[in-house]
Amino acid sequence: MLKEYLSQRGIKYQERDISLDRSAGAEVMRLTGQMAVPVTVIDGQTVIGFDRPALDRLLAAATASAKPSLGAAVGDAAQITRQRGLPLSTGAFVGGVKPDSLAQRLGLAVGDIIIGLNGQMINSPDDIEKIVASLHQGSQVTISFTRGEKRLSASGIF
Repeated sequence: MLKEYLSQRGIKYQERDISLDRSAGAEVMRLTGQMAVPVTVIDGQTVIGFDRPALDRLLAAATASAKPSLGAAVGDAAQITRQRGLPLSTGAFVGGVKPDSLAQRLGLAVGDIIIGLNGQMINSPDDIEKIVASLHQGSQVTISFTRGEKRLSASGIF
């Protein structure tokens, strides 16, 4: 029932079988003091069994407190382009893109330089942090970036 409940809500989870994994059994015992299953841990809070009201409460709190993230490792484009002998550029240099992130869904790739976010000019990675901090899950995001000589844009939802 728990797996179905989480799957219906699109929540990713890690399943560990305590009958096959001794370390999982030891972890359940450490967390709960007993060997009851299922055990669900959400933001450090433990739920024993399929307690729908407790799960609903913890998932709602986790969703409300979840901060949006672009999902890209970025650095100062001016500094990085200077170090690499590339044409000088301002913005945020994309050094990495996390799988299943907004950055990946928007098509960002390593080497891109983010120059705009939601109509605001990006001069450094700090600009991205400030804008993203003001957004929430479900916000529309439009990003402008350069890839080589091309100027591109993409839109998506956090």
